[in-house]
Amino acid sequence: MSVTAPVSPSTPSPAVTPASVGLLDQLATFRAVLWRDLFVTGRELGAFFAQVFLQPLFMLLIFGKVLKDLGYASDDFANVLLPGVIALNAFLIGLENTALPMVMDFSFTREIEDRLLAPMAVPLVAFEKIVFGAIRGLVAGIVLIPIGMLMLGVTWPLSTVIQVLGVLVIGALVGAAMGLTFGTLVPPHRIQIMFTVTLTPLMFTGATQFPLRALDSLPWFQVVCAINPLTYVSEATRSLVAPPGVQSVPLWLDLLVLAGVFVLFTAIGIRGFMRRAMD
Repeated sequence: MSVTAPVSPSTPSPAVTPASVGLLDQLATFRAVLWRDLFVTGRELGAFFAQVFLQPLFMLLIFGKVLKDLGYASDDFANVLLPGVIALNAFLIGLENTALPMVMDFSFTREIEDRLLAPMAVPLVAFEKIVFGAIRGLVAGIVLIPIGMLMLGVTWPLSTVIQVLGVLVIGALVGAAMGLTFGTLVPPHRIQIMFTVTLTPLMFTGATQFPLRALDSLPWFQVVCAINPLTYVSEATRSLVAPPGVQSVPLWLDLLVLAGVFVLFTAIGIRGFMRRAMD
């Protein structure tokens, strides 16, 4: 009689975790997830451009065109207004397109669970949200430049184009980092209150309609505006394209402040993201 050797149970293969995946593979996953988000945006261009254009176009129309034609604004005001509104658009679209999807992913759709199962570290998942929001903010700023120029009759030197794009990239990244912080630290049922309380002060204290250094006669309001990160995006953009008579905060100081704000809010946002991911 033949004896059959006992069959030992097969050993399960170890689970794939970010710790067991190399950095290059994690970066490849990062690019794939980012490309998927961009592809979805391409299928929703109508809604995206409605969000991008409506508010800034009305600001340019009223403040830069109507008030000027009525004689309440000078001809030079357009050179001050356009860089500020473009900076505002890049900053706020980056913030909104990071904060609101974050709230939905963690509360309603639970789509974030699929991202957390991807073979990349949790901080990379959070940083992908920042990069995606910043890309949308950058597009929002870029598409407004030619439209604003045509509407207000403003021209910029071609030599400033690359520098302006660099500033808009930084501004959109800062806005997206703040959006990640708001989206992960604010409870979902309070996110609308948060936007109501924060967006209006951000818009009107961000030096979008006036240079910061023009507020020397209003020192209390100048201090308020100096606390707003958007101020330094507006001032950096304006310092590159505004006429010599417009005094702006030096570009190096703007970039230094924005770099510090980006690092601070990215660290806070990623920490909040990881806390929410573990819940």
